Amino acid sequence: MERLEHIADNIRADLEAQTAARDTALAHSRQLTRHCSQAIRAIHRDEHDTAAAELKAAAELAEALRAGLKDFPDLYFAGYTQDALKEYAEANLVNALVYNTALPSPQELGVESATFLQGLSEAAGELRRRCLDILRHGHSEEAERLLGQMDDIYAVLVTMDYPDAVTRGLRRLTDICRSLVERTRGDMTISLRQQRLEASLQSLEEKLKRA
Repeated sequence: MERLEHIADNIRADLEAQTAARDTALAHSRQLTRHCSQAIRAIHRDEHDTAAAELKAAAELAEALRAGLKDFPDLYFAGYTQDALKEYAEANLVNALVYNTALPSPQELGVESATFLQGLSEAAGELRRRCLDILRHGHSEEAERLLGQMDDIYAVLVTMDYPDAVTRGLRRLTDICRSLVERTRGDMTISLRQQRLEASLQSLEEKLKRA
C-alpha cells in the first residue's frame, strides 16, 4: 500500500501540473483571440500602427501558449488552443493579403498545417468584408485584386482533399469559401454594371445639356 500511495502522489502531481497548464492556456487563448480580433478590426480601419501592435502582442501570446503546453500535447491539440492559434493565423494572413505583402508560412507562425488552412479559409471572409467596404465607394482595381486573392485561396483549399480527421473540418470551410467567392463575384459584377450605367447616364445628361 505504501507503493500505491507513492504512485497516487505522483499522479496527483501530474494532474496538478496539467490543470495549471490548462488554466494558463485558457487565459492565453482568450487573450490571443482578443488581440487577433482587434488586429483585424484595425486592418479594416487602415490603422496600421494599431494592427502591428496587436499582431505583436498576439505573437507573444502564441509563443507563450506553445511554450506552456510543450509537455502537454493533449492540451496543445485541444479545441480551444487550436481555435486561438487559428485566429492568430487568420489575423496574420489578413494583414498580409490586405497590405499585399508576403504571406507567412505555417512554420513562421508556429502553427499546425491544418490550423493554418483553417485560418486561411476564414481570411477569405475578411477579404469579402474588405471588398464590400470598397464597393460602397465604387468599383476599383483594389476590389478586383482582393477578389483574385479569394479565388487563389479557394483554388488552394479545394486541393486539400484529405480526411476531416486530418484537416479538422476543412471541407466545410472550403465550401463556405466557395460560396463567399461566388457571392463576392456577383456583388462585383453588379457594382461594375451600375458604375458603367451611371457613367453612361452622366454622359447622356451632359450631351442633352449641350444640345
